[in-house]
Amino acid sequence: MNILIMTGITMMDVDEATLDRIREAAGHETEITVTTSIGEAIEAAPDAEVIFGRIDAQIFERAHNLRWVHASTAGADAYLFDSFRQSDVLLSGDKGLVGSHLAETAFGLLLAITRRIDHSLLAAAESWNHRVEYRRQEFELEGLTMGIVGFGGTGKAIAKRAAAFGMHCIAVDIDPVETTPEVSEVWGASSIDRLLTESDVIACGLPLTNQTRNFFDARVFEKMKPTAVFVNVTRGEVYDGYALAQAIESGEIYGAGLDVAPEEPLPANHPLWATKNVVMTPHTAGASQLRIGRNLDRFCRNLVHYRTGEPLEGAIDKELGY
Repeated sequence: MNILIMTGITMMDVDEATLDRIREAAGHETEITVTTSIGEAIEAAPDAEVIFGRIDAQIFERAHNLRWVHASTAGADAYLFDSFRQSDVLLSGDKGLVGSHLAETAFGLLLAITRRIDHSLLAAAESWNHRVEYRRQEFELEGLTMGIVGFGGTGKAIAKRAAAFGMHCIAVDIDPVETTPEVSEVWGASSIDRLLTESDVIACGLPLTNQTRNFFDARVFEKMKPTAVFVNVTRGEVYDGYALAQAIESGEIYGAGLDVAPEEPLPANHPLWATKNVVMTPHTAGASQLRIGRNLDRFCRNLVHYRTGEPLEGAIDKELGY
């Protein structure tokens, strides 16, 4: 088996102990190539049967022997260019393994708004002059309703943390998904308006597909409570940034906590930068000291599954896009 490993933002380097683990899982006569640049990956691609990393159309065009890609990123959208999507090459990744750290950022953003941490940090020493103002604006999450749109791994992790804050959790999903102790019933897509009107916080757990692109638009924001906070740590292209800014400025909703943007980096002149009650981080929620270890463990288990013809963990349906 010939394995090509591509380092990147989620996997900075690969040590010898890691290579030994991969060789053990892959079996005898395994050849592993580790690349640190696109040029090196393109050069090594023709021999690769398995790729662990992120590919693009240029690499795929040269990967004539490729049978399986294990993604080093959770979102599948970047991999689903036409030639790859239409091929028989398998795709898997760390889908379902990244929810914990995404959910932590979601709550960091949410608490920055509800506890007025955002204003205090920006004001620095001047914040003491606004102490009474901040206290009047702060509110608790206890007893509020968390509405989760897309109840996959990230949605479930958000619900777990929301329940710990004493929130009531509801969720919708386009697919039949398992319930959790925090969400006793997952509503179908037809109940989205009910979720929007009942929720105090709306958390996005959607992947990016043709169906979810710009899902959160002006019509959707209009359905939310004027006190609602929108939180998104998954994919920026699923919301309309201009509609979101307008909804907050007009008082249709209260605010937003965002780790992702409709275009990245978000232009400095975008209205979201100047919109009140908006807290943003630069697409950093995916970082965790545990992330690559979890995905490497899955990759090694999947090498065994691949050799024996068993289903892969974290398999992605290339037609559905997740």
